[in-house]
Amino acid sequence: MTEGIAATDSPGGGARPAGKWDTKRECLGAELDRLWARGRAVLGCDLAIMGGAMTWVSERNLVAAISNAGGFGVIASGSMSPELLSAEICATKALTGRAFGVNLITLHPQLLDLIDVCADHRVGHVVLAGGLPSGAAVSRIKQSGARVFCFAPALGFARKLIRMGVDAIVIEGCEAGGHIGPVSTGVLAQEILPQLTDVPVFVAGGIGRGEAMLAYLEMGASGVQLGTRFVCAHESIAHPRFKQAFIRAAARDAVTSVQLDPRFPVIPVRALANPATQRFVAVQRRVIDRWARGALTQKEAQPESEPFWAGALRRAVIDGDIEAGSLMAGQSVGFVTRGQSTTEILEELVSQALAVLAARNERVCDRSLLFRKALSGGQDAGE
Repeated sequence: MTEGIAATDSPGGGARPAGKWDTKRECLGAELDRLWARGRAVLGCDLAIMGGAMTWVSERNLVAAISNAGGFGVIASGSMSPELLSAEICATKALTGRAFGVNLITLHPQLLDLIDVCADHRVGHVVLAGGLPSGAAVSRIKQSGARVFCFAPALGFARKLIRMGVDAIVIEGCEAGGHIGPVSTGVLAQEILPQLTDVPVFVAGGIGRGEAMLAYLEMGASGVQLGTRFVCAHESIAHPRFKQAFIRAAARDAVTSVQLDPRFPVIPVRALANPATQRFVAVQRRVIDRWARGALTQKEAQPESEPFWAGALRRAVIDGDIEAGSLMAGQSVGFVTRGQSTTEILEELVSQALAVLAARNERVCDRSLLFRKALSGGQDAGE
């Protein structure tokens, strides 16, 4: 395991700025290290902050930058073939010697082959997302010596994953970007953190500042995962127009998919509203109207609107088409106000958490001083 905040010059491991890392800050850093010690141990990094796996964004450059800065980068494999994933892992290893993980989608038709690719490259952490994984997938990862992380939308689901042998759980609330569940991060944390102590639990969804990160750590989380916050990092390859859309956006601009009729369910996705989201509503309306007129059966109507978003994320992230593409973003997009280096983002999160600890310590000292003065009849306790 790495040395943590208190024993390093900075989260990115760079030279110590004069006067910045004084004894007081190092003591506060030791307290933060204590809170996320379990997360750091399972990840093998300085800061128990995972980078959320965002398709087209979480590739070699951003993943390596997060790991090099002391966090834990995660490759988003998405629909990659085994050959493409192998190349991406190799390219990431060329940019960092630190630990990073790979996120695999459980519904991928070549999931077991992708797991074998990770094993061949000695990837130490595999994150399974997109549903309950098979026992065969979990066993195959563990046989390679890698640690298995899985997403859990509820306490019962998490306990089942632990019985399957997973090494860590990620709970992600509906404030997150992309495909989401129905429950908020705060409620999930209250449901799961007090009850689940068998394995480390990481909290995700809507986290954009260090104060929130610290709050979840003090509730019992071993670490956190952030995605949206890293989209506008200098090391991110996202198109400048995509980044500008994030910088201009407020939290309320990141909305979930509109579903016009529950008989025709829409997969819930959180993204920035744009002309494409309005056109998608119109597509749904036309399909429902055709069904109502008897031109389509319900079985025929359901798939009619599904192709609308095909390739839309790539169009936005890579091509910069923010009008017709999908701008998947979490509600923490409101905290993305400018481009920053990955190191600066991580340092900002840590500094915000340490500031809370410092203010709390100051209040405790003030109360202690008042108490001593009261006991001494208003005189200083040392007189």
